[in-house]
Amino acid sequence: MSESAIMMDDSGELRLSGVLDYRTGPALREQGQALIKASEAPALVVDCSAVTKSSSVGLSLLLCFMRDARATGKTLSIRGMPEDMREIAQVSELTELLEQP
Repeated sequence: MSESAIMMDDSGELRLSGVLDYRTGPALREQGQALIKASEAPALVVDCSAVTKSSSVGLSLLLCFMRDARATGKTLSIRGMPEDMREIAQVSELTELLEQP
């Protein structure tokens, strides 16, 4: 099983990695929320290019992170969404929401 993580790099970018599913989602949710709250940047980016596999939990995480950012007056954009996440977003009609700057 691949390790999953969310970390903030030196530039303030959040990097989401590993497998996003029902086992890893709750911990990633808590960690991401804390990182977003702690960030002083007015605009955040979540880089998903290191996500190796995602269920709908991955999209749920991104939507939660967007809500967390908005609640703290920040914007959040998503970059590098893998194909399986894109397909779930398309079927769920969430593509436009997730691609907003």
